[in-house]
This record gives sequence, C-alpha cells and structure tokens, in this order.
Amino acid sequence: MTPIRLLVVDDHNLFRRGLIALLAQDSRFSVVGEAADAGEAQRSASRLQPDVILLDNHLPGVSGIDAIGSLKAAAPQARVVMLTVSENEEDLAAGLRAGADGYLLKTIDTEALANSIARIWDGDSVISPEMMGKLVGLLRASPAQAAVAQAGSPPQEQAAATSRARVAGNDPIHSLSPREGEILRLIAHGASNKLIARELDIAETTVKIHVQHILRKLDLSNRVHAAVYATERGWT
Repeated sequence: MTPIRLLVVDDHNLFRRGLIALLAQDSRFSVVGEAADAGEAQRSASRLQPDVILLDNHLPGVSGIDAIGSLKAAAPQARVVMLTVSENEEDLAAGLRAGADGYLLKTIDTEALANSIARIWDGDSVISPEMMGKLVGLLRASPAQAAVAQAGSPPQEQAAATSRARVAGNDPIHSLSPREGEILRLIAHGASNKLIARELDIAETTVKIHVQHILRKLDLSNRVHAAVYATERGWT
C-alpha cells in the first residue's frame, strides 16, 4: 500500500513536530512537508502535491480557513483537514463552506486522528463528534426553517412546509437515481463508505463510484457538503 502523503501546517513548532513524530510511526502515512503559515503552506503544497493537508486555523497572517481555496488550487487532488482547537460553530461552518474535507479538534487521540485521516483520503468526510451537534444546530437554523417557524403553524405543518421549501422542482437532487438517493441519505446520517456498503449489501468500490456520481450531479466538492445539502432539503 502506498503511504498517504501528508503536509502538516501549524504555527506552533512544538505541536507540529510532535504531531509529525506521532504520524511517522504509522506505516499508512508519509509526512512529506510542514509549514508554519499559509504562504509557506501554499508553496509546499504546489511543490510537494500532498494527498492530505492537516491545517490549523489560527495561523499568522492569513487564517487556515481563508487559505483553503489557495491550497486546493495549488494541490487540486489534496484533501484538506482542519485540525484546530476552535469549537466555534462559525469556524466550523466557514471551514466547510471553504471546502474543508474534515474538521477535527486537537483534543483527538492519535489513533482516532490516524483513522480519520485514512477515512478522509478514502473519500469519507469526518467531523469531530463534539462538533456534530453544532453542525446540526446550524442546519436547523436555515433560513427556510426560520421562515416557517415564524408563521406559527403546527409542528407537523412546519416540517412539511420546510421540506417543500427546501426542495424545488428543478433542484439537482431530483436527478439522483434511487440508489444514489439511498446513499445520500446514509451520507447525511454520517455513514462511511464501509458502513454504506454493509447496509446496502454492495461492494465498497461501488459505493465510491456512486458517491462520485452524487457529488458531480449536485456540483458539490465533498461528502460534508453532500450531507449538509441533503439535510437542508429534508433528504434524511
């Protein structure tokens, strides 16, 4: 198995060096570079073309979130994982909107971090469990739902009206095949490719192909965006 090539971006030298030392012990990974700020990270990403970029948000100058676009432009195939201390839901939302493929807290243990990186490179998107409730809260605060709530109608009518408001007749979600729709619902519930394959009794490689088709049809960049997209439309 070819090791997953990592670029570690963090301005705290002690943390960065410690993280590199820990990840170097896992044969699944090869740390090919490190950077202490967004500019250095962009240059390294362009030169090294890593598979996964571990990115802190609180960098000097340009923040990690603001650097995601330039990093993806420099290394188009790379997956970007926010690894941060910030539990702020606004940072979470901004990171996902900017194209982050994962959002992990620095409190994560080494084994969970390593497994999350492997999952993300394999096509999954991973968010720290502590942040999932905040993501759900952000989705519940969507403009369509807020408008319905202000109408003062009964909860059952609110839910139906919200669902109708979320899914217009020309929404690309209607272009999905029945199987793709099943897989999108499971993605919205946080299922990995392996769990989806087990649930639907199909090969994991088949799931990956379906996910690629779903992202292309919905014009989305990653699974997190697909989960948000589906949840906002009541597609769960």
